[in-house]
Amino acid sequence: AKLKSFAAKIIQLLKEWTETFPYDFQDEKSMKELKEIAHRITQCDEENGTVKKIISQMTQNLLMALSARSQYQEIKEKFRQPVTDKGTILKTKPQSTQKDILSVCCDPLILAQQLTYIELERVSNIYPEDLMQIVSHMDSLDNHKCRGDVTKTYNLEAYDNWFNCLSMLVATEICRVVKKKQRTRMVEFFIDVARECFNIGNFNSMMAII
Repeated sequence: AKLKSFAAKIIQLLKEWTETFPYDFQDEKSMKELKEIAHRITQCDEENGTVKKIISQMTQNLLMALSARSQYQEIKEKFRQPVTDKGTILKTKPQSTQKDILSVCCDPLILAQQLTYIELERVSNIYPEDLMQIVSHMDSLDNHKCRGDVTKTYNLEAYDNWFNCLSMLVATEICRVVKKKQRTRMVEFFIDVARECFNIGNFNSMMAII
């Protein structure tokens, strides 16, 4: 009875650990230790197999979380191109094919909604590991140590880069217009977009536009 009670507490601990900090189990050594602990716990409840089912589901969820985050990281890495490459693409692109934002989306509300979708996508991929990584990095700087074992996730960096990219997009769209009347219209459009972002509650995009 004591073993079963203890096993239940260990399962709860492992379940919360794997859900909150899945990156702790991304290397083979930690995953092997997890499986060894899980195997020992299942022996405490060989009669009905309930613990085995819970452990199996927990492991499956952990592998799915690691796989999803790994795919997201791969996508982010593809977009981490040098600025020179992007500049070359813009230079080789004909002027006639370069559309302004108004020709793509002239409704401030729709653009504000699309910006909000992007914000939510970026925020949803920020995990406790990202925050702990910053704390670890700051602690390493304070103690003059190098933490080479910390895996960089880039999720916070990607969110910060998105803010800067949106600011640069707004500035570029306004400055590229030659005629003052059209430039005024562009400024007014982005003011309306910022207002719609405010109404939605997307203050990050609003501040980037401002």
